[in-house]
Amino acid sequence: MNEQQRKIYSGIGIAIGIIGFYIVKSFLFQAPSIDKQNMMIASEINKSCPIMVDSETRLDNLIALPENILAYNYTLINLVKDSLNPLEIEKAVKPMMAKTIKTHPDMEYQRKNKTTLSYNYRDMNGEHVLQFSIGPKDYEE
Repeated sequence: MNEQQRKIYSGIGIAIGIIGFYIVKSFLFQAPSIDKQNMMIASEINKSCPIMVDSETRLDNLIALPENILAYNYTLINLVKDSLNPLEIEKAVKPMMAKTIKTHPDMEYQRKNKTTLSYNYRDMNGEHVLQFSIGPKDYEE
């Protein structure tokens, strides 16, 4: 092999090495997808669950769903479904939640990534009471 061939093969080897490095780097070291990030957030919060939010409401868990959705599951610990008006609860709670998402520093990641937050409520007997979602259109300025 002459000197010119050695230089060509060396150049090709270096180019292949550089390309290989960037391919491996992009597959192994890329930032986790938003759904994976949401799973990590949910896992971290779930370590502390159940959490009493107030005297009537307990956060049971948080679930990361596909398509950038975080689902909060609550229990109304002293109330039964038949005594509740789900529309009134939504009317009272949804604007408050939207404001919190819009303004609270801890919700910056969700705002930045346009996460939809789903809120699911059950009564003290585990009966479904209410579900509503707050998406980017509800909390973006």
